[in-house]
Amino acid sequence: MLRVAVPNKGILAAPAASMLAEAGYRQRADDRDLVCRDEPNAVEFFYLRPRDIATYVASGDLDLGITGRDLLVDSGADAVEVLDLDFGAASFRFAARPGTLATVESLAGRRVATAYPGVVARYLADNGIEATVVRLDGAVENAVRLGVADVIADVVATGSTLRQAGLEPVGKPILESSALLIGRAGVAERPAVVQLVRRLQGVLVARRYVMLAYDVRAEHLDAACALTPGIESPTISPLHREGWVAVQAMVLTSEVHRIMDQLYDVGARAILVTAVHAARL
Repeated sequence: MLRVAVPNKGILAAPAASMLAEAGYRQRADDRDLVCRDEPNAVEFFYLRPRDIATYVASGDLDLGITGRDLLVDSGADAVEVLDLDFGAASFRFAARPGTLATVESLAGRRVATAYPGVVARYLADNGIEATVVRLDGAVENAVRLGVADVIADVVATGSTLRQAGLEPVGKPILESSALLIGRAGVAERPAVVQLVRRLQGVLVARRYVMLAYDVRAEHLDAACALTPGIESPTISPLHREGWVAVQAMVLTSEVHRIMDQLYDVGARAILVTAVHAARL
C-alpha cells in the first residue's frame, strides 16, 4: 500500500486534501483524524505537520508527501520534487528598515532572524556571505524592532505585515515557493506512484483548461484552429449544413474569453464552453 503524507494544518492543508479528493482519493472525514486508508486505491494517507513531511519521506517511512518548496529546502532532507501542484505560491525574501540595507551583499556581518534557517543558511553559503542566522519560531517581523536582529528573512505575500513593522523587502526573492508532491530519488518509477502522479496531473489540467466548442465555415477553419490548437490538436467534424464544420479544443481558462471574441471575429458561431472535471493526457 502506498503511504502518502498530507499537511495536517496550515495554508497547504485544505488545498492538498481538496486536490487529492478531486483525483479520486478518499480523504479524512474529521480534521482530528491523523490517518485515512483508501482501500480501493491502495493508498494510506498520514496527516502531519507540513514542516515534518520532508523528513518522513526522506527516511523512507513514507513514499510521498505534499509540502512547500520552502519547507523542503529548509529541512535539508534527501527528498526530491516529483510534481509542482500549482497552489500555495509564496516568495521568500529579506527585509530590513528602509535605508539600512542597500543590497543583499550588505548582509555580511549582520544578524538575520528567520523561521527558515535552512533556507537562509543555504542562500548565504551559495553567495559567499557570512552572517549570523537567528532562529525564531514566529513573529519574525518584530525581531528588528526588539533588537534581536538587523534583518529578517520570511515569506512575503502582499508586504503589508512588513510595512506595519516598519520594514521593506530587500533585493530579489531568495526562493519562490509553492506546494509540491515530493518523494525519494527513484520513487517516481513505482507503478502506484505513477498512477497517483497521473491523477494529480489530470486535476491540474482540469483546473487550467476548459473545452471550447464552436461551428465555423470550412474556409475559415485554418484561422480558427490557429486560435484553438488544443493540447495535441483540435477535433473537427463535418456538420449537416454544407460548408460548415464543428470544432472542439481545450484552451486555457484564463484566455477563454479573449479566444471566444477572436473566434467570433473570424466567423465562428455557437461558441460554447464546458468545464473539464477530469483528464488523462
